[in-house]
Amino acid sequence: MPLGIEGRVESGQGAMPGSVVAEAHGRMSCSKDMSKGNFTGAVAALMMMCALSCAAQDKGYWRAISSSANDITGDIAVSDTRLTINFSPFTLAQIRKLTPAEASAAFGADINEGGSGNLYRLTVPAAKRFLHKNTLCGSEDTQWMATYVTGRTMQVAFFSGDNMPVITPEALANSTDVCGTFGYSR
Repeated sequence: MPLGIEGRVESGQGAMPGSVVAEAHGRMSCSKDMSKGNFTGAVAALMMMCALSCAAQDKGYWRAISSSANDITGDIAVSDTRLTINFSPFTLAQIRKLTPAEASAAFGADINEGGSGNLYRLTVPAAKRFLHKNTLCGSEDTQWMATYVTGRTMQVAFFSGDNMPVITPEALANSTDVCGTFGYSR
């Protein structure tokens, strides 16, 4: 029997009716207070929350779906420390999460949609060529990447420049550091 801490429901002295107590017996027992319907509903809600958080994650393999992604990057893969474009790996560091307003400004996302995004720091040299001998940012090194995931799609924006990009509609409209936006799907 595997060793682990499991929940056991007790209603004895010192415990509240229906409370869960840690137990190392490899099983979970429920009191009669917790009906089968409530337990099933709680499990279903937990599974849905996990599915939504996993679906809104930018880590993993992504197929190119936009014309810019098909013409320049092809498929990509994102991990905790690496971005891979066309079999070329680049070191990646997550800086922070995007706010809903930033996701809306960069990707036209509906802030009520429930997606999530991140800003990353990376360096892709200007001399690096991808599909059809294209570069990400022309003659500039690519320094930043923003992602936005909703459902099974991800949008990515690349930026040049040493300074962290300001992601507001006004700043993006006047920026020379925006390299392009690319679309991907799982």
